[in-house]
Amino acid sequence: MSQKRILLVEDEENLLKTIQLNLELEGYLVSTATTGIDALKEFHKENFNLILLDVMLPEMNGFDVCELIRKENTEVPILFLTAKGSSADKIQGLKLGADDYLTKPFNLEELLLRVQILVKRGSQQKETEKSLETYSFGNNTINFVTYEITGVNGKAEITKREIALLKLLIERKGEVISREEILDSVWGKYAYPSSRTIDNYILAFRKHFEINQREPIHFHSIRGVGYKFTE
Repeated sequence: MSQKRILLVEDEENLLKTIQLNLELEGYLVSTATTGIDALKEFHKENFNLILLDVMLPEMNGFDVCELIRKENTEVPILFLTAKGSSADKIQGLKLGADDYLTKPFNLEELLLRVQILVKRGSQQKETEKSLETYSFGNNTINFVTYEITGVNGKAEITKREIALLKLLIERKGEVISREEILDSVWGKYAYPSSRTIDNYILAFRKHFEINQREPIHFHSIRGVGYKFTE
């Protein structure tokens, strides 16, 4: 199995060296950058399996770096390392397309565990994308590569997380998937969306794909159990 590549962006030299050493001991190939501009330069040199991105960086902050990366690549997992622990900062990072965040000071074992989870999830997602690029049901079509859909209201574009949830439901067609499993697979173990988040996504899918939203035939909420997709 080929080694996984990680881009580590951190301007605090001692912390950068400590994280780099421990990642390399785990078998990862690590490229480093200490400024936002250098991070973008390194990003364009290799195909990375994960980006560890500090928020407070010289020249360009991590939020701006994340936003620029996401314009070119929506798939590479991004984990923010941040001294900013407020909910607003965390929400901003996730809205910009980050997959996870860790507030400094953090436990090194926890960082390595999160790295392992995100790298594994990214690899699984790539394998899934190879086998599932488009999917049609009824008069609806989903393009998992371009994030474009054709539904009851015509064509539209949806978000990365909506695509991830659609993919999970469709791959498990006919199965009831629990709320906990969906949150783990789509949002990650360390994200804490509100209890209504999945319901809101399902309601959005009904608006896109159901002829009669009050009597859905594709996207089902099973009270107290979970959610299910059927053709």
